Amino acid sequence: MTQVNVKPLADRVLIQPSAAEQKTAGGIIIPDTAKEKPQRGSVVAVGPGKKDEPMTVKIGDLVLYGKYSGTEITIDGNDYLIMRESDIVAII
Repeated sequence: MTQVNVKPLADRVLIQPSAAEQKTAGGIIIPDTAKEKPQRGSVVAVGPGKKDEPMTVKIGDLVLYGKYSGTEITIDGNDYLIMRESDIVAII
């Protein structure tokens, strides 16, 4: 996991997406143009939460999120997603 100097505000979470699958279960190699956008990643930074809603995820959690959730950002050459905690659907 990468250390970043970014502190999300309120109920936002910074996630490092997992790499897209390179092969199917049957062993077929997937070209870059056909790869699915990853829907899992690890939490890198967590905001303090809202006054009446504490955060339930913590740094290091592996999470699932919606396919089109969050905003893509690049920090020091690494790609991340920043999204609200409510966009996260599960902790794995």
